[in-house]
Amino acid sequence: MRTPFIAGNWKMHTKLDEAINLTEGIKNGLKGLAGKEAALCPPYVYLSAVQEVLKGSPVGVGAQNGYFQPQGAFTGEVSFEMLKDIGCAYVIIGHSERRQIFKEDNDIINKKIKAALAAGLKPIFCVGELLEERQDNTTERVIRQQVEAGLDEIAPDNFQNIIVAYEPVWAIGTGKNATPEQAQEVHLFIRKLLAHLSSEVIAKEIRIIYGGSVKPD
Repeated sequence: MRTPFIAGNWKMHTKLDEAINLTEGIKNGLKGLAGKEAALCPPYVYLSAVQEVLKGSPVGVGAQNGYFQPQGAFTGEVSFEMLKDIGCAYVIIGHSERRQIFKEDNDIINKKIKAALAAGLKPIFCVGELLEERQDNTTERVIRQQVEAGLDEIAPDNFQNIIVAYEPVWAIGTGKNATPEQAQEVHLFIRKLLAHLSSEVIAKEIRIIYGGSVKPD
């Protein structure tokens, strides 16, 4: 039985006091969380502070990114081993902003997923199509390329440690919304693809979540 999962990606927002206050509010609001898995993904510099607030809570901490080398002369980068060392349980990989703004391709994303798994982290593996790709009816082709390349040479036994997030790029900050039916259609396609890459049994256990913009209503 898949455990429901939800995560909050804070991107490059909050200052220290805001991060602490927000975490405390979420922690108090989720006191009744049972049988579910949740994570907060604040900016790197607040990971330790957020984790300290979350002690004794069912909510875990995740990073928004990481580098696939374990150590070395890589100024400004943070390894997955370092993230694990400070208490992270999750890491977002392949987010559309990393793909679009920072030009991370499928090969880099694959290296990051492998390195995150090796470090003992659960990757939140993001996939999704651009507006022009949906309009051109190439959504499935794009998703297939991203999933197959991202999971290349990763043993199917490791798939259950990966959370797949479908984030239609065209629905992020654009005012457009993916309907539940559109999201479910792609989720089903992803699960069938995962079954092809592993097995029906493994694919059924993989969490696939929606990662597009969501408003309270």
